[in-house]
Amino acid sequence: MRTLVYLVCEESGHVNYVTTKNKSKTPDKIRKKKYCKALRKHTWHVEKR
Repeated sequence: MRTLVYLVCEESGHVNYVTTKNKSKTPDKIRKKKYCKALRKHTWHVEKR
């Protein structure tokens, strides 16, 4: 079962990306380095449920 997940920038707090994840295989929160349009640089994005 895949669930909808929002990725929030740690520095700016903006919700920049929406993705899905399989809860049974990845119980921990997702943390990826993605591009933030507000800051115009790559920053860490964390899962928000």
